[in-house]
Amino acid sequence: MKAISNKTHQPVRVPLPGGRSLRLGPGKIGEIASNALDHPPLKKLIEAGTVEVVADGRAAVDALASSGQSGGARRSFAPGGGRHRSGDR
Repeated sequence: MKAISNKTHQPVRVPLPGGRSLRLGPGKIGEIASNALDHPPLKKLIEAGTVEVVADGRAAVDALASSGQSGGARRSFAPGGGRHRSGDR
């Protein structure tokens, strides 16, 4: 598995083999199969600098995310927080 990062300030749709695609938000990272790097439309995005191959394997993706390089803050919310029940009780 390889990790790729969106280097633009726009969301990017990354074409993958088999008619699949990966949508990456600005500055986000995602994981793709190693053989997907040979897909011509993906090669175009890499050569243009839109996306960049940043890591190899899931452990590297987790390390990038925990160090804050994924581009977004991770939040955790308590379940059911702020919900209002309505109706007959």
